Amino acid sequence: QVQLVESGGGLVQPGGSLRLSCAASGSIFSIETMGWYRQTPGKEREMVARIGSGRWTNYADSVKGRFTISRVNANNTVHLQMNSLKPDDTAVYYCYAGNTFTAYWGQGMQVTVSS
Repeated sequence: QVQLVESGGGLVQPGGSLRLSCAASGSIFSIETMGWYRQTPGKEREMVARIGSGRWTNYADSVKGRFTISRVNANNTVHLQMNSLKPDDTAVYYCYAGNTFTAYWGQGMQVTVSS
């Protein structure tokens, strides 16, 4: 099992920045990919950004150029630097960790972009 603890969510004004962090513990040897997903009421959870153990990354088109994902294997953490935030970025953000066969999720945290 893998446990994920998220931090960094909150309220920010449009154009502002937030940094989300997620720390993994437990069976971390099984983790290949880490990332962030988000969900708004009535919509499916969508991928925001992912990073593999080989440091490949991919991003949703809506966040390219604004968000940056990074990973620190030494302490099993993944970060999401979110810049130039827009009201459309408002959602519950979930940390993800897993491999081809298994997915683990954090508890989710609210990010609200509003003036």
